[in-house]
Amino acid sequence: MNFLRKKIFTIISEEAALLGVRAFVIGGFVRDSLLKRESKDIDIVVEGSGIELAERVGERVGSVVAVFKNFGTAMIRWKELEIEFVGARKESYRVNSRKPIVENGSLRDDQLRRDFTINALALSLQNEDFGELSDPFSGIDDLKNKIIRTPLDPDTTYSDDPLRMFRAIRFSSQLGFSVTPESIESIKRNRERISILSEERINEEINKILLSPKPSVGFSLLDETGLLEMILPQIVKLKGVETLDGKGHKDNFSHTLEVLDNLAAKSDNLWLRWAALLHDIAKPATKNFEPGVGWTFHGHDYLGAKMVPKIFKQLKMPLNEKMKYVQKMVQLHLRPIALVQEEVTDSAIRRLLFDAGDDTDDLMLLCEADITSKNENRVKRHLHNFALVREKLIEVEEKDAVRNFKNPVTGEMIMEIYGLAPGREIGILKEYIKNAILDGIISNNSDEAIKLLKEKAETMGLKPL
Repeated sequence: MNFLRKKIFTIISEEAALLGVRAFVIGGFVRDSLLKRESKDIDIVVEGSGIELAERVGERVGSVVAVFKNFGTAMIRWKELEIEFVGARKESYRVNSRKPIVENGSLRDDQLRRDFTINALALSLQNEDFGELSDPFSGIDDLKNKIIRTPLDPDTTYSDDPLRMFRAIRFSSQLGFSVTPESIESIKRNRERISILSEERINEEINKILLSPKPSVGFSLLDETGLLEMILPQIVKLKGVETLDGKGHKDNFSHTLEVLDNLAAKSDNLWLRWAALLHDIAKPATKNFEPGVGWTFHGHDYLGAKMVPKIFKQLKMPLNEKMKYVQKMVQLHLRPIALVQEEVTDSAIRRLLFDAGDDTDDLMLLCEADITSKNENRVKRHLHNFALVREKLIEVEEKDAVRNFKNPVTGEMIMEIYGLAPGREIGILKEYIKNAILDGIISNNSDEAIKLLKEKAETMGLKPL
């Protein structure tokens, strides 16, 4: 195997021989190398003490060894690689926990506990058969046929550790592989077992699905197996088409997945992908039929933005600036579309730049991804109009520097000029100046802003000191 030419494998082989133990490369590194995918994470399974071998290898290459005694593992970082050592083990599970009861075992025992056949592939690091492949479950055939299959009966695999249900779907989405029908049915049967998982572990897998080349693959499988209903019921509510008076609306679930895939082709920003997933989340709650008009979803952008913190809290996701970014993208996702549909004024562009700030370019990517019409001419027309909006954004930003807008008139300045205490008048005056700049009545500079401030203050009966 050419990918075992890295010097680290020779070192591990030599130290294992000196220690009198057998060592193997197993799992993801073998799988990804066979698929010609780059991998910097290496798992070494040892028939003996993984920690002891790690300490010897760490000393040999001059790397610090991180030991996790509770898990019986150790890790070293060497050059660009992260290498984890673990003793071969066999496992048994309790019904109410995904944490196994662990005993020392052989390579075969360790392969039996692996989640999928493609992750049970192992390469020998023994001098006498260096690089020889151990493939007890025909994982090589599954790699060739692009199949996700469990080594054991899928009910055993998924019930023992229900996180594997999400991992099966994640690998399918990442690699473009098919999950076997037996596994799909087993996941449906065992889906209630995810109740023993922490939200954090589930989120980790959902994020990896979102970051896959075609996230719709993963979310379609989550829906098919019933897992999506359990973790994100709000997304499932997007499904379905209703028709009245011969007028129907599009299936918002399918549309959302199409938008997500469109965006995935343009950006690897995880949080922008979350925004794509949630951009129409409030459509079911705002759906209304207007005779002569058809189906409307007025205000789904604002209500959707309000739903984002609740969804993040429900999933135990971060409620920090990342959540606020997603919230902002959801709330603003219709704004550039509105500009496309009417004459683009400098004032409208300034307000968009003011509201979106440094995230304007991301917002435009989301809006372009949101064009999912089957009418090619309509898509071309929208994309052409978006290109015009982008040009206008650049032009106005260069002229007015609104993207990181700072009001040239501050509250402290107003209080000093008019001898005011903090109060309602200060907010009114600041807002007046801000709107005047955004509407193009005055330029974004201190002299014009103070002149207009004095004019407005006079109408309010305020006199400078």
